[in-house]
Amino acid sequence: QVQLVESGGGLVQAGGSLRLSCAASGRTFSSYAMGWFRQTPGKERESVAAIDWSGGSTYLAASVKGRFTISRDSAKNTVYLQMNSLKPEDTAVYYCAAALRLSTTPKGYDYWGQGTQVTVSS
Repeated sequence: QVQLVESGGGLVQAGGSLRLSCAASGRTFSSYAMGWFRQTPGKERESVAAIDWSGGSTYLAASVKGRFTISRDSAKNTVYLQMNSLKPEDTAVYYCAAALRLSTTPKGYDYWGQGTQVTVSS
């Protein structure tokens, strides 16, 4: 079992930055690939970023490439999503998730956090 807790969401103006954190506890964090997803009301959950267990392989959705960065710190059992140049369309609830293999679909993930709201004002 893996427990995930996101933090760092909030309200920011367009062009600003936020860093989301996802703290993991339970089974060995370093064994898991980690992903960030986001969801807005009435829409499906979409993949934003993912990182493999070693941190050597990452994925970023086209809509965030060049603005967001995913990283992990195994010593702290934490994965981060650095979000720069935020746009109003980035507004969503952001979730982190853990999987045994790197995946870009929600079905590929076994454990989920409770989500953190990110709101970008224009």
